[in-house]
Amino acid sequence: MTEPEQEAISRAWSDLVATARRTVADGLVVGTSGNVSVRVPTGAGDIVLVTPTGVHYDRLTAADAVGVRLDGRQVLGELTPTSELPMHLAVHRATDAVAVVHTHAVHATAVSTLVGELPPIHYMTAALGGPVRVAPYALYGTDELAGNLLRALEDRTGALLRNHGTVTYGASLDQAFDRTAQLEWMCRLWLAARCVPGHTPALLTEPQVREAAEKLRGYGRHR
Repeated sequence: MTEPEQEAISRAWSDLVATARRTVADGLVVGTSGNVSVRVPTGAGDIVLVTPTGVHYDRLTAADAVGVRLDGRQVLGELTPTSELPMHLAVHRATDAVAVVHTHAVHATAVSTLVGELPPIHYMTAALGGPVRVAPYALYGTDELAGNLLRALEDRTGALLRNHGTVTYGASLDQAFDRTAQLEWMCRLWLAARCVPGHTPALLTEPQVREAAEKLRGYGRHR
């Protein structure tokens, strides 16, 4: 591995750890639940850096970097990769994801037990590609769960896992995290609105979501 590649991996690992710590600080995970991955290109093929299993994020250092190839072969680090490695690799192989964030966010997990998809309660639904689907339950860390997730992610950048949590991906760690936070916020909003006795939340129509999607395409970009 070249020196520039080693430096790129070091920077990516530092950013990954910072993102993982944000999930804890923002209440999206508890303890060592949830996990994060980021893909780094190298001359010998891409390396997917992932959080290790069973290690508190505030204890991770530069020496604890864990990396695997897209086929799951570990090529970096001594710690064991997250148990959700099959799910992360499935997303990296099937999409253009650079980063994937998985959490056990409370409101989103609650919603996953109630509906087959999150109703379009807010126009930011469009930022995730449309109403967020709920992947059927499967045991964590299994290929079955990874397959269920991929089907729920079709034309979407985020999904709920029934009785489990959330998965979002993006072109960067920041984008993947922001999508996770947005998804949790929308779940919290929908739960709050549906709990008002005698009232049913107003939902957006498909044309309204598409209209928002068009407007969001240029959001945050310079002229």
